[in-house]
Amino acid sequence: MRREYSDVVTGLLEVIALTAADAVAAQEGGADQVELVADMAADGLTPEAPTVTAVLGAVDIPVRVMLRLSAGFAVGDVDELLRRANMLHDAGADEFVLGFLAPDGSPDLATIERIVHELHGAPWTFHRAIDHCSNRDDLRASISGLTGLDAILTAGAADGVDAGIDVLLTEEPGPQRILVGGGLRIDHLPRLRAAGIDGFHVGSGARPNGWCSPVSAPAVRLWRNAIDD
Repeated sequence: MRREYSDVVTGLLEVIALTAADAVAAQEGGADQVELVADMAADGLTPEAPTVTAVLGAVDIPVRVMLRLSAGFAVGDVDELLRRANMLHDAGADEFVLGFLAPDGSPDLATIERIVHELHGAPWTFHRAIDHCSNRDDLRASISGLTGLDAILTAGAADGVDAGIDVLLTEEPGPQRILVGGGLRIDHLPRLRAAGIDGFHVGSGARPNGWCSPVSAPAVRLWRNAIDD
């Protein structure tokens, strides 16, 4: 039986996976959950249903599946995205990642609410669209009550954690867990942990040889140890 997201009280480590082998290595290294995506050249898109099935069958940690059809933060073809969401649900996906902006940089709430309705209460993460929005505080307030939303993935700034760490350190906590990701390095952890942040999202940091290589269980273990320390 897969562990639940809520089972992890402190020090949550999420690792990006593209394949079942990635997910297995992430679990072996001590990750608490994986974010499953395709096409990191576009910063992570919706994977295919067979990949979802394979990953779910390979690990017993939570798997959050990306709902995103193209690079950027405009939703694009909503009907196609809903079709994909239902297809992935049928393949076993029961946790998701999504987040879309309107042309003015505000959250595309109408679209997000329509998608969330189709997820039937499944837990989900609002991804890094928050780092590209027109008003961060307004966005957090507007999405805070959405059904199933329990995490926000953010670097604090569009250019990554180096640029956004001061925002992260001074931001008021909210009802959702903050997952810090986007250029996150191990040397960022002490300041973030001292500020009470306990969720961390790792992509390239789990792949010492780059995105063309698989997730490395020893690299994930370095993150696990650093977070636990």
